[in-house]
Amino acid sequence: MDERRPLDRQAVHAELERVRADFHRFLAQASAADLRRPTDGTRWTNEQLLFHMLFGYMLIRVLLPLLGAFARLPRAVGATFARLLDAATRPFHVINYVSAVVGSLYYNHRRMGAKMDRTLDALHRRLDHESAASLGHGMHYPPRWDPFFHDWMTRADLYRYPTQHYDFHRAQLTLGPAHH
Repeated sequence: MDERRPLDRQAVHAELERVRADFHRFLAQASAADLRRPTDGTRWTNEQLLFHMLFGYMLIRVLLPLLGAFARLPRAVGATFARLLDAATRPFHVINYVSAVVGSLYYNHRRMGAKMDRTLDALHRRLDHESAASLGHGMHYPPRWDPFFHDWMTRADLYRYPTQHYDFHRAQLTLGPAHH
Protein backbone atom coordinates (compact mmCIF):
# COMPACT_ATOMS: atom_id res chain seq x y z
CA MET A 1 0.00 0.00 0.00
CA ASP A 2 1.16 3.51 -0.69
CA GLU A 3 1.95 5.15 2.66
CA ARG A 4 1.12 8.61 1.24
CA ARG A 5 -2.43 7.65 0.25
CA PRO A 6 -4.89 7.63 3.17
CA LEU A 7 -6.62 4.36 3.98
CA ASP A 8 -10.16 4.16 2.65
CA ARG A 9 -11.81 2.91 5.84
CA GLN A 10 -15.15 2.30 4.13
CA ALA A 11 -13.43 0.09 1.55
CA VAL A 12 -11.82 -1.95 4.34
CA HIS A 13 -15.15 -2.25 6.16
CA ALA A 14 -16.75 -3.40 2.89
CA GLU A 15 -13.95 -5.96 2.34
CA LEU A 16 -14.48 -7.36 5.82
CA GLU A 17 -18.22 -7.68 5.24
CA ARG A 18 -17.68 -9.33 1.84
CA VAL A 19 -15.40 -11.86 3.49
CA ARG A 20 -17.90 -12.47 6.31
CA ALA A 21 -20.68 -13.29 3.84
CA ASP A 22 -18.39 -15.40 1.65
CA PHE A 23 -17.00 -17.36 4.61
CA HIS A 24 -20.46 -18.08 6.00
CA ARG A 25 -21.63 -19.18 2.55
CA PHE A 26 -18.74 -21.67 2.35
CA LEU A 27 -19.55 -23.04 5.79
CA ALA A 28 -23.28 -23.32 5.07
CA GLN A 29 -22.88 -25.02 1.70
CA ALA A 30 -19.97 -27.37 2.41
CA SER A 31 -20.78 -31.00 3.05
CA ALA A 32 -18.71 -33.19 5.37
CA ALA A 33 -17.10 -34.70 2.27
CA ASP A 34 -16.32 -31.23 0.90
CA LEU A 35 -14.60 -30.26 4.13
CA ARG A 36 -12.41 -33.41 4.12
CA ARG A 37 -11.41 -32.98 0.46
CA PRO A 38 -7.83 -31.89 -0.31
CA THR A 39 -7.36 -28.33 -1.50
CA ASP A 40 -5.70 -27.24 -4.72
CA GLY A 41 -2.05 -26.38 -4.17
CA THR A 42 -1.78 -26.99 -0.40
CA ARG A 43 -1.46 -30.02 1.85
CA TRP A 44 -4.52 -28.96 3.82
CA THR A 45 -8.10 -30.14 3.59
CA ASN A 46 -10.79 -27.56 2.84
CA GLU A 47 -11.68 -27.34 6.54
CA GLN A 48 -8.05 -26.79 7.50
CA LEU A 49 -7.62 -24.14 4.82
CA LEU A 50 -10.80 -22.38 5.95
CA PHE A 51 -9.31 -22.22 9.45
CA HIS A 52 -6.04 -20.88 8.00
CA MET A 53 -8.02 -18.17 6.19
CA LEU A 54 -9.78 -17.27 9.45
CA PHE A 55 -6.43 -17.31 11.25
CA GLY A 56 -5.17 -14.56 8.95
CA TYR A 57 -7.75 -12.25 10.54
CA MET A 58 -7.02 -13.54 14.04
CA LEU A 59 -3.32 -12.83 13.45
CA ILE A 60 -3.97 -9.17 12.67
CA ARG A 61 -5.49 -8.71 16.11
CA VAL A 62 -2.07 -9.69 17.50
CA LEU A 63 0.04 -7.84 14.95
CA LEU A 64 -1.68 -4.47 15.44
CA PRO A 65 -0.54 -4.07 19.08
CA LEU A 66 2.86 -5.56 18.22
CA LEU A 67 3.25 -2.91 15.55
CA GLY A 68 2.37 -0.28 18.15
CA ALA A 69 5.22 -1.51 20.35
CA PHE A 70 7.78 -1.73 17.54
CA ALA A 71 6.77 1.67 16.15
CA ARG A 72 8.14 3.20 19.39
CA LEU A 73 11.52 1.50 18.98
CA PRO A 74 14.37 2.47 16.67
CA ARG A 75 13.77 1.05 13.18
CA ALA A 76 17.00 -0.96 13.44
CA VAL A 77 15.48 -3.03 16.26
CA GLY A 78 12.47 -3.96 14.14
CA ALA A 79 14.62 -4.61 11.08
CA THR A 80 16.88 -6.95 13.06
CA PHE A 81 13.87 -8.77 14.52
CA ALA A 82 12.32 -9.16 11.05
CA ARG A 83 15.63 -10.53 9.65
CA LEU A 84 15.77 -13.08 12.47
CA LEU A 85 12.21 -14.14 11.73
CA ASP A 86 12.99 -14.31 8.01
CA ALA A 87 15.94 -16.60 8.80
CA ALA A 88 13.48 -18.93 10.53
CA THR A 89 11.21 -19.23 7.48
CA ARG A 90 11.48 -23.02 7.20
CA PRO A 91 10.38 -23.75 10.78
CA PHE A 92 7.71 -21.07 10.44
CA HIS A 93 6.18 -22.86 7.43
CA VAL A 94 6.07 -26.14 9.36
CA ILE A 95 4.44 -24.42 12.35
CA ASN A 96 2.05 -22.60 10.02
CA TYR A 97 0.98 -25.91 8.45
CA VAL A 98 0.58 -27.74 11.77
CA SER A 99 -1.29 -24.83 13.36
CA ALA A 100 -4.01 -25.06 10.70
CA VAL A 101 -4.28 -28.83 11.15
CA VAL A 102 -4.55 -28.52 14.93
CA GLY A 103 -6.51 -25.26 14.94
CA SER A 104 -9.20 -26.71 12.69
CA LEU A 105 -9.81 -29.45 15.24
CA TYR A 106 -11.02 -26.87 17.77
CA TYR A 107 -12.29 -24.16 15.41
CA ASN A 108 -13.93 -26.65 13.11
CA HIS A 109 -16.69 -25.82 10.64
CA ARG A 110 -19.21 -25.60 13.52
CA ARG A 111 -17.19 -22.95 15.41
CA MET A 112 -15.41 -21.07 12.62
CA GLY A 113 -18.31 -18.85 11.66
CA ALA A 114 -18.79 -17.43 15.15
CA LYS A 115 -15.04 -16.92 15.58
CA MET A 116 -14.87 -15.12 12.22
CA ASP A 117 -17.76 -12.88 13.28
CA ARG A 118 -16.14 -11.96 16.61
CA THR A 119 -12.79 -11.34 14.92
CA LEU A 120 -14.21 -9.17 12.13
CA ASP A 121 -16.36 -7.23 14.61
CA ALA A 122 -13.25 -6.47 16.68
CA LEU A 123 -11.34 -5.34 13.56
CA HIS A 124 -14.24 -3.06 12.55
CA ARG A 125 -14.28 -1.45 16.00
CA ARG A 126 -10.52 -1.05 16.11
CA LEU A 127 -10.37 0.47 12.62
CA ASP A 128 -13.07 2.99 13.57
CA HIS A 129 -10.91 4.18 16.48
CA GLU A 130 -7.62 4.50 14.57
CA SER A 131 -6.28 7.97 14.00
CA ALA A 132 -4.81 8.97 10.66
CA ALA A 133 -1.42 9.18 12.36
CA SER A 134 -1.65 5.68 13.87
CA LEU A 135 -2.55 4.22 10.47
CA GLY A 136 0.76 5.57 9.17
CA HIS A 137 2.87 3.89 11.86
CA GLY A 138 4.80 0.90 10.60
CA MET A 139 7.38 -1.75 11.24
CA HIS A 140 9.52 -4.29 9.42
CA TYR A 141 8.11 -7.75 8.66
CA PRO A 142 9.64 -11.02 7.45
CA PRO A 143 8.72 -10.93 3.74
CA ARG A 144 9.62 -14.59 3.17
CA TRP A 145 6.89 -15.69 5.56
CA ASP A 146 3.99 -14.68 3.36
CA PRO A 147 3.68 -13.33 -0.19
CA PHE A 148 1.62 -10.43 1.15
CA PHE A 149 4.15 -9.39 3.79
CA HIS A 150 6.51 -6.63 2.74
CA ASP A 151 9.70 -5.50 4.41
CA TRP A 152 7.93 -2.41 5.77
CA MET A 153 4.21 -2.36 6.49
CA THR A 154 2.04 0.28 8.09
CA ARG A 155 -0.97 -0.28 10.31
CA ALA A 156 -3.09 0.63 7.27
CA ASP A 157 -1.35 -2.17 5.33
CA LEU A 158 -2.17 -4.61 8.11
CA TYR A 159 -5.89 -3.88 7.81
CA ARG A 160 -5.72 -4.84 4.10
CA TYR A 161 -3.41 -7.86 4.54
CA PRO A 162 -5.87 -10.51 5.80
CA THR A 163 -8.26 -9.99 2.91
CA GLN A 164 -5.43 -10.32 0.38
CA HIS A 165 -4.45 -13.53 2.19
CA TYR A 166 -8.08 -14.71 2.26
CA ASP A 167 -8.66 -14.07 -1.45
CA PHE A 168 -5.43 -15.85 -2.40
CA HIS A 169 -6.37 -18.98 -0.46
CA ARG A 170 -10.03 -18.81 -1.49
CA ALA A 171 -8.94 -19.85 -4.98
CA GLN A 172 -7.37 -23.01 -3.52
CA LEU A 173 -10.57 -24.30 -1.95
CA THR A 174 -12.15 -27.29 -3.67
CA LEU A 175 -15.67 -26.92 -2.32
CA GLY A 176 -18.86 -27.66 -4.21
CA PRO A 177 -20.00 -30.08 -6.89
CA ALA A 178 -17.48 -28.92 -9.49
CA HIS A 179 -14.70 -30.46 -7.38
CA HIS A 180 -16.17 -33.93 -6.69
